[in-house]
Amino acid sequence: MIEINNLVKMYGDKKAVSGITFTVNDDEVLGFLGPNGAGKTTTMNIIAGYLSSTSGTVKINGHDILEDPIEAKKQIGYLPENPPLYLDMTVKEYLNFICDLKGVSKEKRKNMLDRILSLVKIDDVYDRLIGNLSKGYKQRVGIAQAMVGDPPILILDEPTVGLDPNQIIEIRKLIRSLSKTHSVIISSHILSEI
Repeated sequence: MIEINNLVKMYGDKKAVSGITFTVNDDEVLGFLGPNGAGKTTTMNIIAGYLSSTSGTVKINGHDILEDPIEAKKQIGYLPENPPLYLDMTVKEYLNFICDLKGVSKEKRKNMLDRILSLVKIDDVYDRLIGNLSKGYKQRVGIAQAMVGDPPILILDEPTVGLDPNQIIEIRKLIRSLSKTHSVIISSHILSEI
């Protein structure tokens, strides 16, 4: 569960996030809707521990993101708007690299990756260079990296931006299926998306 209490983020004298409070329960989907510049990405970055808040608290399954960041971050898989992909790696190399970063043991790795590849439907491109994949496949690889380590919470920032209509439908289906086993926070500036 995620508990946000009176979250504020200031950039100089500009208030990017203004005292928001909410809770996300287990296996729940929360949508952030608002125009560009409304503070959606800033809030997601604070929840994920990439930015610190000016004031307020973020607790991830009881762990404060500032006081206990390692345990809090273990609970989260994050897909930024532009997935942090290494285009000169294959999908296999990249996901194994992410496993190394997240400390996934060799014993658990194969079964976990097989499950993720099947779920996000990228097993057919596992040996291909990420740089040669379509935008839709790159988004799927980004979602796969967020799922490495089986975090109970997924934060997806504008996961369908720049995709064609068929890819949008596929990503929406994927998010619906993920919401059965994860708490999901998703952001968009498009009402129908949320």
